[in-house]
Amino acid sequence: MLNILLERLRQGKRTVAFPAAMPPLSPRFRGLPVLADSPCAEGCASCAGACPTGALGADEDGLYLDLGRCILCGTCAELCPGRRVSFSRDHRLASSTRDGLVLRPGGRLPHVAPLEPARRKLFAKSLRLRQVSAGGCNACEADTNVLTTIVFDLGRFGIDFVASPRHADGVAVTGPVTRNMLEATLGTFAAVPDPRVGIAIGTCAISGGLFAGSPETTGGATPHLPVDLYIPGCPPHPLTILDGLLRLLGQQTPPPTA
Repeated sequence: MLNILLERLRQGKRTVAFPAAMPPLSPRFRGLPVLADSPCAEGCASCAGACPTGALGADEDGLYLDLGRCILCGTCAELCPGRRVSFSRDHRLASSTRDGLVLRPGGRLPHVAPLEPARRKLFAKSLRLRQVSAGGCNACEADTNVLTTIVFDLGRFGIDFVASPRHADGVAVTGPVTRNMLEATLGTFAAVPDPRVGIAIGTCAISGGLFAGSPETTGGATPHLPVDLYIPGCPPHPLTILDGLLRLLGQQTPPPTA
């Protein structure tokens, strides 16, 4: 027992200071895409043509990038000869609306509006979520699960994952919602008492991701459930998930590191 206590003292505090301060991110971290307001070379479609999910394109309003379809692979930034696409270190990717995930040069950034006062009052200090893995590859599931470890300690914010939808305040869906998981996903959401929260975690849960268009998937949670929070990424970083959850509950979070 003495050795255990000594080792605990030696290790010190392991929980990150977030949201009081922004912890350092890996040099390999790829965050919010940035689109430059400059013209593309005539006839060039290098970046858009290389996007594996069709997240990047152009319309009558110009260049756009749909974060709800983007897997943050970085291929577009590597191939764009005009450097119109780059990736910042901003971890704040979540949005309250699906349209808010569509980025344009000089346009608005993803924004999370807090829940309306009635639900925020209920959930601000105690939010219980039932996580549904609806055909995911386990990447989003792993980064969601890591929030419960000592490093992030999700429980200190009053947020926890529970085993039964009857004990939950909302559902957090990961994966593209396969045909085999559709009934279970809908049934889980229906079993959560009102008022409830719907959260789509990861690009697959928002748009189908790499599996969009497959006859075995149904386009993620978005077509089937009322979604209050969209958290894009493939997978989203744990801090991206935590940041979205806290802002949904009306809490302030720090800006990204330079």
